[in-house]
Amino acid sequence: MPRPRWEFALSVDRADRRPLFLQIANGIANGITRGRLKPGDPLPGTRELARLASVSRVTVLTAYEELAAQGWIVVERGRGARVSAVMPDASGSSRPAIVRGIPSAIYSVPDPPAIERWPDPRPGMLLLNSWPDTRLIRTEPLAQAFRQVLRKSARRVLAYGDPAGHPGLRSAVANMLATARGLPVRGDDIVITRGSQMALTLIARSALGPGKTIAVEALGYPHAWESFRQAGLQLVPIPVDEEGLHVATLEQRLARQRIDAVYVTPHHQFPTTVTLSTARRARLLDLARRRRMLIIEDDYDDAFHYEGPAVMPLASLDAAGVVLYLGTFSKVFAPGLRIGFVVAPSDVRRRLIAHRQFLDIHGDLAIEQMLAVLLADGEVQRHIRRVKRIYRTRRDLFADLLARQSRGRIDFTTPSGGVALWVRLVSGSAERWAEQSAARGVRFFTARTFALDQRPRPYARLGFASLNEEELRTAAHRLIASLPE
Repeated sequence: MPRPRWEFALSVDRADRRPLFLQIANGIANGITRGRLKPGDPLPGTRELARLASVSRVTVLTAYEELAAQGWIVVERGRGARVSAVMPDASGSSRPAIVRGIPSAIYSVPDPPAIERWPDPRPGMLLLNSWPDTRLIRTEPLAQAFRQVLRKSARRVLAYGDPAGHPGLRSAVANMLATARGLPVRGDDIVITRGSQMALTLIARSALGPGKTIAVEALGYPHAWESFRQAGLQLVPIPVDEEGLHVATLEQRLARQRIDAVYVTPHHQFPTTVTLSTARRARLLDLARRRRMLIIEDDYDDAFHYEGPAVMPLASLDAAGVVLYLGTFSKVFAPGLRIGFVVAPSDVRRRLIAHRQFLDIHGDLAIEQMLAVLLADGEVQRHIRRVKRIYRTRRDLFADLLARQSRGRIDFTTPSGGVALWVRLVSGSAERWAEQSAARGVRFFTARTFALDQRPRPYARLGFASLNEEELRTAAHRLIASLPE
């Protein structure tokens, strides 16, 4: 089946004194040299191009004859005109065509943010990331829900909509938070975003802004830090220990300088997986209330707590209105859906919505309503219950394999939840371990990636959720074989 083609854009200027056939020939030749037209690309038929350029067919025939004579194109009976595989140069000889594309900028541009990303994996490479296993998603319910949305309300969801997000999804999220996370919220308290990364960007711009100061976990989430930096915020690192954020250090810093906000991941601290202790939670909330300091609580993987009593978010205990709570469906369901949300007081929510209108206008309303349908019929809840059991089994298997095979060369505490292990090397360099593991087909991030000061530490974050049991056995074997001497 032939691939549908776009109409070919080519303009001629009738005020130009050059013949029209020469303008057409020069335009096509310029398109070839700049990479718009690539070797082997078909050109429009002479009748079609004559219609598009509002010239006679004879004019186009003459232009094609000129291009063919110069070696830019070849014309074959039955196949029409195509860009030549060789390109003429100034001497009249031919050389292989070079596709140049868009030229480099001649103006000054700032350096991009320095964010470490996963490289494209080679076949067989195992990635110990913090992603969910999308192979566990039942795709047919998603397809059915999407078809249902388009049948019933295509006209509405394919048009411009509410920048706060689809009302049905906001209502469903409010019900989820009230039931499962103890937040007394309504749909009107929520702003839907394209993932938690947009939520962080909107908060940084609308609730804080240039010149403000934000405390962050010294080992933490680099993508959040970059959102804050891009909004003009100054970052203040606060250490993390086995009880989470060291709130006493934060209080000491507040005695010396103004801090407008603190960003925390209290449920399963990223990357160390520890849970903020009850005493520190109370102290942090009291400190924020007394100092009129904003708490940004990122509850990125709240669904995956495997044992012990449920840990409620800071927002559920907030009686003073100091917490902005954000969550995401990326970790608990599917990253590709790009659905996050923020719970905020009405004045902050209005600011978030205003900034969102200029950043994105609104989200993907069709996807948002599809997710609302999946929440309403219980598919998301069933998925979470199912993968929670699977992830717990994977955690237990991976932890057991590493503990038995490492023979004391690494040390870790099995976390009560989350999707990764935080592992300490008893001796040797974590960077060297990562390098040797990659050579054997396993990639992971070391503590240096998550350190605000970028100093190496003898720790690594090993994600287990996205690999099945066979893959985890292979990964564990390769990891132990790669440990530095």
